[in-house]
Order: sequence, then C-alpha cells, then structure tokens
Amino acid sequence: MGIYMQILGFVLSLSLLIFVHELGHYMFARLFKTRVEKFYLFFNPGFSLLRMKKIDGKFQFSFFSSQPPEEWAEHPEATEWGIGWLPFGGYCSISGMVDETKAAEDLASEPQPWEFRSKPAWQRFFIIAGGVMMNFLTAIVIYTAIMFTWGKQYVPLENAEYGFMFSDAAQYAGFQNGDRIVSVDGATLRTIADFKTKLFMDNPKEVVVLRNNQLDTLYLQEDNWKKLLGDSFCEFNFPFVIRELIAGYPAAQAGLMKGDSLVGLDTLQIYLFSDFQEEFNYAKNKEVTLHFYRGDSLYSVPILVSEDGKIGVYPVGPERYLQIITDNYGFFESIPVGIKEGVNTLTFYVKQFKRVFTKEGATQIGGFISIGNIFPKSWDWRMFWSMTALLSIILAFMNILPIPALDGGYILFIFIEMITGKKPSDKFIGYANTVGFALLITLLLYANGLDILRLFR
Repeated sequence: MGIYMQILGFVLSLSLLIFVHELGHYMFARLFKTRVEKFYLFFNPGFSLLRMKKIDGKFQFSFFSSQPPEEWAEHPEATEWGIGWLPFGGYCSISGMVDETKAAEDLASEPQPWEFRSKPAWQRFFIIAGGVMMNFLTAIVIYTAIMFTWGKQYVPLENAEYGFMFSDAAQYAGFQNGDRIVSVDGATLRTIADFKTKLFMDNPKEVVVLRNNQLDTLYLQEDNWKKLLGDSFCEFNFPFVIRELIAGYPAAQAGLMKGDSLVGLDTLQIYLFSDFQEEFNYAKNKEVTLHFYRGDSLYSVPILVSEDGKIGVYPVGPERYLQIITDNYGFFESIPVGIKEGVNTLTFYVKQFKRVFTKEGATQIGGFISIGNIFPKSWDWRMFWSMTALLSIILAFMNILPIPALDGGYILFIFIEMITGKKPSDKFIGYANTVGFALLITLLLYANGLDILRLFR
C-alpha cells in the first residue's frame, strides 16, 4: 500500500496547489473586471469529466462531454468551471490573453474592454503574479497551521547520542559513522537541517566533530557539496531493532521476529544500524552468524545476506532513541513563526537552485517520481501538509522564472513594456510562448527520464 499512499498524497497535494495557483489569477482578473473564460483543474484535451457554468443565477452541469452545451455560448461573460481527465496541471483561460489555451489568431481583431490585453500594465502584472502570490501565501498559511497544530519538532544536534551515519560520499569527504557534529566554521548549529544547509550553501572550511570521545577537525574542500549533492549524506544513527520483516527475505526465513535487537555479527560486537549496514555490504551473497536479543535472551542464527547487501527488515526509527524537542505556539505566536518558515524555505530553495546549472546539479534533477517519493508511504497529515507547503514554495519560485510560457515570462514582457513604453505584439508573445513551452517539455522529459534511469540502478 506504500506506493499508493505516496501517489495519493502527491496527486492531492498537486491538485490543491494548482487550484490555488489558478485561483490567484482568477481573483485578480475578476478584481479588474476581466473575463475568465475557463477555469480548469487538470487539462481536458478533447474531453472533460465535468463542466459547469452559472447562468441566470444557477449552476448548470455537463458530465463526460467533449463540448459544452450550445446554449452556454450565449453567456460568454460567465466562467466555465471544469475538471479535465489529464491530471498534470490546470489552467485559467483569461479573455484576450495569449497563453497555452489560445494563440494570437484566436483573439478578436479589436481589443474589448473586458479583455486582458486592454488592461493597463500594472493590472496585467497583478493578474499574472496572482498565481505566484497565492502559492506563497498558501505556504505561509500551511506552515502557520502546522506550527499551531503540532508545533515545531526537532532533535538538537547535541542530543544525537549515537552520532550520525554517513553515506559513502560523505565518508570520502572525511566523515565517519558515529561522528557527532560540534561546530561548522566555528558556529554551533541547532539541528541536522541547519547542518545540511550550512554544508551545501556556504561551502564551509572546517567541521569539528566528536569522534571516539575526542574532538577532531575535518578540513573540507571548497567543492565538497558536489560530492554530496542529491545524497542523504547524513542521518541520525540508532540501535538496530527490527520493526518489520519482508516475507521471503533471509531474515524472515531465518526466524527473526519483530522486536529483535541485533547486537553482533560473527565475531563483531556491534549494535548500531550503520555498523550493520556496512558489514552487510561486505558480506553480500555470504552466510554470516547474526547475534540478537529477544527479550532478555541472547540468540545466534546463521543468515544469508542477499546480493544487494540486505537481510530484509525495516528497523525501528531513530525517534524512539533520541530526545525530540517540540516548540509549541499559540495561535498568534504561530503566525510570525509560519512566515519565517516560509521565507527561510524560499531562501534555501533559491540558493540551492544555482546548483542546477552545474554538471553535478544537472544530474540530480527529478521529475514526478522524485517528487512523489518525498511523500511518506503511510498516511501522515503533518508530513502531507509539510510537503504541500514545500511544493507550494517550489511552484511559486519556478513559475516566477523569466521563461516564456511561465508566469515569469509574462511578467518580464510587462516590465519591458513599462520601461520602454512599447508593448510586445500578441504574435511575438505567442512565438515566445511556443519556444518556452518546448523548453519546458524538454526539461520535463529530461527530469522524468532521469527518474526512470534511477529505477534501474
């Protein structure tokens, strides 16, 4: 069921954010008395699951139709609301605007007062920017609600009793499993998120760690982030206790049970998850003797490690062993905290975005599979809303980029018009949108192609 929960979370989150984004365009368009011809969640090439239009004060509905009822054409001032069948976006078709729904040739020869192209530049700016504004505002509201409902939970770095486990790339850079982070360039950090942000964004020179009860200084290379980019290079370490077994894998076949606590492998006395991971990688396709406690009794059992260095179990997570701090906030206290969380998230994403234009960063771009994988495999409302807030920030930022066919492309043309006093022609905007749309499709294919390749690694 895990993958279905991820898909459900991804689709619900994206649908909500698309609706909110298009609602921003709609609200400013109506504020400036601009007609909105269609408002759709999902695309509807050739077919719509639902159409509805308010005529004479009452909504009329059309289900599973390829065309709206003929009588609706007599009421062009009313918006057609709908749900398409292709769940990869949505749109708000504004009268008199060249966009993904119509070309310059589709517009009437003479601009009409209710059309987008007839409005002054400042009004057109807000109509276009409304989507981005709504996405950022939505993220702020969600972060505020999270702080008020659940508070802010984190594990202070000094509470990492068992240290951290590091990826191969991080160990190559000098870290060792079990290291505890003391400071970075002389600064004492609060959380693991602060540490990761500092390492990726600021290219620090020195990291002081506590290793085997002694302080040790790691001197990092200037481009250390390139080796770690896209890598979950650092996670909390914890004792290896079995939470769940996978049927058909060695652990289940050997008779291990939920709650067993692993304490040794062959002649090694180890108990931390990272140590077992490392030893299992050395013992691929080999039989080893596993030592574990079940209750107060110590047992040993031979077990064959699989070819991918696994025994087929899910461990109990670090949250059982680490002291989690929760900062709780009242309703009014949560508002500035929510705003700060939104601003910090946007700032981090903007700084991180520059990495995309490097060779290493380009290989870490992800598509729908990567985005879907950030959602948990079991339903968790806090995680769902946290991921939705993050995606809302990302959607806002990506849409404001000055690329034709995105909101930022339209805003760029409006700024040029404000500066030069000359408005680009509808045909020019149409051509630019075609080029921009082709670029976006190429990037989409590239990102999703990388996702598919990662599935077979």
